[in-house]
Amino acid sequence: MYKLGRKKTRIAVLAVVVAVAVAAVLAASESLLGSNSEPASASWRRLPRAPLVFEAGKTNVWTGKEMIVSGLTGAGADGNLLDATEAALAYDPAERAWRLISDPPKTYTYCRPHAVWTGTEMLVWGCSLVAYDPAADAWRRLPQPLSGAGIVVWTGRELLGWGGGCCGDAVARGEAYDPNTQTWRSVAESPLAPEQQPLGAWTGHELVLFVSGISAADGGALPAGLARAAAYDPATDTWRRIAPMPERRAGAVAIWDGREILVVGGRAGTGAPTGVGFGYNPATNGWRRLPAMETGRTQPVVAWTGRRVLVWGGDLGREALAVSRRGSAFDPVSDRWAPLPDAPIEGRFDPVAAWTGRELIVSGGIGAGHGRNPAHLTDGAAFTPDSP
Repeated sequence: MYKLGRKKTRIAVLAVVVAVAVAAVLAASESLLGSNSEPASASWRRLPRAPLVFEAGKTNVWTGKEMIVSGLTGAGADGNLLDATEAALAYDPAERAWRLISDPPKTYTYCRPHAVWTGTEMLVWGCSLVAYDPAADAWRRLPQPLSGAGIVVWTGRELLGWGGGCCGDAVARGEAYDPNTQTWRSVAESPLAPEQQPLGAWTGHELVLFVSGISAADGGALPAGLARAAAYDPATDTWRRIAPMPERRAGAVAIWDGREILVVGGRAGTGAPTGVGFGYNPATNGWRRLPAMETGRTQPVVAWTGRRVLVWGGDLGREALAVSRRGSAFDPVSDRWAPLPDAPIEGRFDPVAAWTGRELIVSGGIGAGHGRNPAHLTDGAAFTPDSP
């Protein structure tokens, strides 16, 4: 009896050891899988269709309660914008409803506008500058700057813009607008080469900019003495040169994650979009190469959740427009990309998008359509990650 009891004890102990080992292996496997795939709790849901289709000139902001969208609508069947009119909508995620808001003042049709939210107003800077007050449902024209801007940010105090240009030219100057005094000021002269569409982000302290170093006027190289990257501090009205991006990226997007400016998407040359991006750390003035996304794309939607960068939409094609329902999420801590669940809507280029603090809203944009006729869309969807 004694020997039999010891044998049973040994068998029981062995079973426990095996069970613990199996559990450890399964836990490790789940951990590895979790780092490379979006958890099942992450999900998409369809949005109601917008009551208007915006064919051009659209821009948007998130107010903390609604996504406000303005743009041009009513173009002719041939896409002619001469008869288009300005219009605006607001989407409330809590009510899951769109509403028409008052129409913006008449502006030019050929400018790509930028918009920021000040906490009380939506400021739109395109060929002209207008402001929208949701509380009063009213638009107003603002004093005009000397020029347009290729990039626009809100500093917490000012609307700050730099670069821009049109029709074969590019500028290397900046301006800032203070809504409290309703006045403009010229930004100190920068060391940067001129650029129509500079790449960059606001860090909470500086506007960090990267330019291509190619003249928009004739395609020739600019003087070597001009910087390809610099940071501007509005508190001191000063610039500092910084390390340039390791490679040019046309059509890339940049976002600040609290530590680095992450540059994702774009083309390195004339080929297909690349999935390899870069991270810039202002504290060390250093760059690092990011792991490759599952699919390269140009001008995708990008949002920072506080934990991960969400990337969706954009153009995946080399020549003709190509779109996909798929997106990716990047975790800077683990330095890994993970695929998002497929969206319930078709892929698209140039949608409006907003991060609400809980979900990523995407709406409208241009679908692949049929043949060479891309389709302007009015549907949308919202993606909720497993955790922000």
